[in-house]
Amino acid sequence: MPKSYTSSTSSTERVIKKVLKKIVPKPAEKRRLENLASKILELTNKEAIKHKAYAIIAGSLTRDTWLPGKMEFDIFILFPVSVSEEKMEKIGLGIGKSIIKKMRGKHTIEYAEHPYVCGRIKKMHIDIVPCYEIESTDKLKSSVDRTPFHVRYIEKNLPHKFSNDVRLLKQFCGAQSIYGADAKTEGFSGYVCELIIIKYGGFVNVIKAIAGWRPEEIIDIENFYTKDDYPEVRRKFKAQALILIDPTDHNRNTSAAVSHQNFQKLKKAANDFLKSPSERLFFPAKKRPLKLTELKKLQKVRETELIVVKLKPPKTVPDILWPQLRRFASRLESILKENEFYILRKGVYSDEKELAVVLLEMKNCKLPAVRKRIGPSVFDVKGSQNFVKKYKAEASTINGPFIEDGFWVVETKRKFRTAQEKLADSLKDSLKILKAKGVPSYIAEQISKKFKLISDVKKIASLAKKDKEFGVFLRNYFEKESLA
Repeated sequence: MPKSYTSSTSSTERVIKKVLKKIVPKPAEKRRLENLASKILELTNKEAIKHKAYAIIAGSLTRDTWLPGKMEFDIFILFPVSVSEEKMEKIGLGIGKSIIKKMRGKHTIEYAEHPYVCGRIKKMHIDIVPCYEIESTDKLKSSVDRTPFHVRYIEKNLPHKFSNDVRLLKQFCGAQSIYGADAKTEGFSGYVCELIIIKYGGFVNVIKAIAGWRPEEIIDIENFYTKDDYPEVRRKFKAQALILIDPTDHNRNTSAAVSHQNFQKLKKAANDFLKSPSERLFFPAKKRPLKLTELKKLQKVRETELIVVKLKPPKTVPDILWPQLRRFASRLESILKENEFYILRKGVYSDEKELAVVLLEMKNCKLPAVRKRIGPSVFDVKGSQNFVKKYKAEASTINGPFIEDGFWVVETKRKFRTAQEKLADSLKDSLKILKAKGVPSYIAEQISKKFKLISDVKKIASLAKKDKEFGVFLRNYFEKESLA
């Protein structure tokens, strides 16, 4: 066992040995992936050289930090900056499609800042991405141009003896459901895990460091900033849970995706490991979908009501879908709040193909027939005149206008008595009006076509039975783990 795993307790060593047996790829698996990567790289370079470009392998394969079952790698084609963006994309996609076809695989075109080729060959996943070869990250044309700098930095600074430490950290993060910097996960990327290992020099050292992290922790491996600069650094990366300065670009926080919740989840797990090392922290028990009987019991205990807004996910990339779903949930909360319906909590779920859900747990779902509206102060002459004029002519006025504690007041007949009625009315509008109301564009398109409101607990449980991952989402929603 490498020296990097030594610990003061034999229990820590035993756990790490057991975990490593499960997370280090077998030689045969490693050979298959490396052979395919070598072949793809060779074929890509033969094509790229015709356009004064060249290809490199990117991702965890290059530093031997990948986990078993993750049979994937990226090929980046680096073009001279003299090539136009349109031409670069066209040639890059052409090369990518040609290579996948030669290897008898299947491909799709995916989109980030640039379109790229996503291929499947013998159950292996390959992304072929065009980018520019630039002198420094100060001259980025898009974020993908940064990847070759990351590849070179990690290859130079991550000793091979720490490959398994990175695997341990990735598995540890994955077990807490916080591995990945994508918009759905809001967690720690593979690159971030590698940088953290470089900084602290081994898994156990990393865990000890994480346990002591504080919000807005600053990690600056290349010492771009002095301690005196830290207040300014925190202002620059305001409200970001962890600030890990990119060693290839001092203006970038590599851990910007990490949410405050996931920062605390990792810190809590690190403290748990130090107190009691366990394989469970690397391989947690699989959660069961929430059942109808459990859902009924929870509702009875909590005395809240649920509203599910169900729609089909829009055809867009996950990194657009998830932020739009969250913004949609917040917009619904605002619409309800404006009408005196208040939520306790909310959540979003999607399988990214057939089902997208906004879950609203309501403090109140039904309101009285009468609504009290408080107007301007009696000392606001102009405002008082407008208020009185409006509500004297309003057909819905029941009482008033009258004065209460120095303010004009009116009681009106409430238009929507239930939260479901209000949501149904607000979401039935045209696409143009939905967008004007602040519903995110892709979600608005789907809502304008079709949506469903579900508040019957049996129907919600039925949906959870049909989509087991939604059932697990419900369990996670109601069974919040303590992060303290």
